Amino acid sequence: MEFDVSIVIACYNEEPLLVQSVKELRQVMDQTRYTYELIFIDDCSRDRTKDIIIQIVKDLPNTHSLFHEKNKGRGGTVTDGLKMAAGKVAGFLDIDLEVHARYIPSMVQAILDGADVATAYRFYNVGLNPVAVLRHVLSIGYRKLMRLVLKLPLNDTETGYKFFNREKILPVLEKTTNQGWFWDTEIMALAYFVGLKIVEIPCLFIRRTDKVSSVKIFKDSIEYYRELRKFKQKLNGTK
Repeated sequence: MEFDVSIVIACYNEEPLLVQSVKELRQVMDQTRYTYELIFIDDCSRDRTKDIIIQIVKDLPNTHSLFHEKNKGRGGTVTDGLKMAAGKVAGFLDIDLEVHARYIPSMVQAILDGADVATAYRFYNVGLNPVAVLRHVLSIGYRKLMRLVLKLPLNDTETGYKFFNREKILPVLEKTTNQGWFWDTEIMALAYFVGLKIVEIPCLFIRRTDKVSSVKIFKDSIEYYRELRKFKQKLNGTK
């Protein structure tokens, strides 16, 4: 069965928020004219996320699931979901909804209007939380470094909120190699360099204070810089 939209939900220890977030996502999509499916990919959660997904899929139509036997990371998890997708438009969003599901219709419409990739360009409301402020500063640093090193005319490649023309993105997806957080930058850079049309849609980002992030700030920052350098070297080797 083909759908207008496939939405991949990559999960890792999402027990406290998954049910409510899926409810809010469905409320948004049910107000549109689009047919849609939800694809849950669990990356070896250590809490009750798997049980919750099984119940959701049992209760709701047009929902599917895949449970990893070994942890892959964000990139590998989203990749598996996109390969399962049957929608003309396929994408994913972070299910903590720090960028809310209300922006999905704008992403889908951008694809239907001729874009190949529609992605969130995050504007931050971080409040006074010191950790949130630090992550915001690092995110700005990532953006500037990415543009400097890769020469990409894009503002926010790292966002976990991307939608694609499925037919156009699948060949690009096969070229990705990173299975972790750097996958977000990799897929955007590869899409740009093969000539896909990319639209960035401004979206409000509100940091949640009721969840524990899986991001390890300093370790992941070092890893990001390392992967960026490796990716640049790979690009230079193909020119």
